[in-house]
Amino acid sequence: MPLTDTAIRQAKPTDKARKMTDGGGLYLLVNQQGKYWRWDYRFAGKRKTMAIGVYPDVSLAMARERHANARTLPAAGTDPMQSRREDRRALLQAAANSFEAVARAWMAERAALVDEDQNKKTLARMENDTFPWLGSRPITAIDAPDILTVLKRVDERGARYTAHRLRSEISRVFRYGIKQGLCKTDPARDLIGAIPPPVETHFAAITEPAHVGELLRAMSAFSGTFTVRCALLLAPMIFVRPGELRTAEWAHIDLDRCEWRFRITKTDTHHLVPLAGQAVAILRELHALTGCGRYVFPGARSHERPMSGAAINAALRRMGYDTRTEITGHGFRAMARTILHEELGHKPEVIEHQLAHKVPDALGTAYNRTKFIKDRRAMMQAWADYLDVLRIGGNVLPLARKNG
Repeated sequence: MPLTDTAIRQAKPTDKARKMTDGGGLYLLVNQQGKYWRWDYRFAGKRKTMAIGVYPDVSLAMARERHANARTLPAAGTDPMQSRREDRRALLQAAANSFEAVARAWMAERAALVDEDQNKKTLARMENDTFPWLGSRPITAIDAPDILTVLKRVDERGARYTAHRLRSEISRVFRYGIKQGLCKTDPARDLIGAIPPPVETHFAAITEPAHVGELLRAMSAFSGTFTVRCALLLAPMIFVRPGELRTAEWAHIDLDRCEWRFRITKTDTHHLVPLAGQAVAILRELHALTGCGRYVFPGARSHERPMSGAAINAALRRMGYDTRTEITGHGFRAMARTILHEELGHKPEVIEHQLAHKVPDALGTAYNRTKFIKDRRAMMQAWADYLDVLRIGGNVLPLARKNG
């Protein structure tokens, strides 16, 4: 006689386990521990018992549905329990090869090669804009239209630059998956150009010499921490990218040779920054405070980490400057580029090499860290001297105007 919900609810545990049959080999096993759905069947001449679930989590109707589905397998030559094991194995493998799992593995591999903040920003983009829609899916089940939907969602909220960055990062996840044998193609690569290019925006910068002098005087009077003050004074003098400045390491700086050598993460190239005498003087003074550690500009909370990426802009705002319309940490590069050429007359190719921009030459070489090095050393010293004149408030005529 088939079971009823009432009979199942009223069944009480006894000292001896008992079976309440429902037909077709399906029964409810009742013992001191609880009530368990089981199915007895034969496959390849052997009697087997398959667990269907635990009551009340699995109701009578659910148990019957699972039983009905499983009963079709032996007739097709498939062992129901073996089929279930394979399904579970496939689910585990799919979870291990999900887009999120592969993406996190890729980020873990590159953690030692990129700035910590860069990895955090990538993770944030993935967690906010990618994982909710693609994270749980097997990486092999994701195609270009799936990715494009994610990118359009980001673009439509006005974050076009983020959409382009995200496409590149998704592509790198797939390339990592290909390398690991987890997928065969990179569908994100086919989406290059699918999102319109972002409108170019320039970092706020001060390029009028008189106004630069006012800024330099404000920097000299900055009353914040000594470490941040040194970073402020060096930022316009050496005009590297803000992330490169704040993550500078003492091991890469040779004060006796007056140079700083480091690898640029953005372009994966090595760069050389000649240090003017004024820069060396600042660094020697700072070395007494932070020279025993790794970073030239360690963080306020931990010397094991570099200074915050927001420190320079925060200092500029504290000095009364609007970092959206007047000057940003990145704006020192535009300041130097403009004044070095227009006021001091240095050659554009020399300036571009010092900015570590890729400028192909006649031989097709994009960048050489030591090219124009004599000119660059002279230029960096002339630039530091010129900034001193502006800071003091003296004559702002060019110190050493060059032809060409």
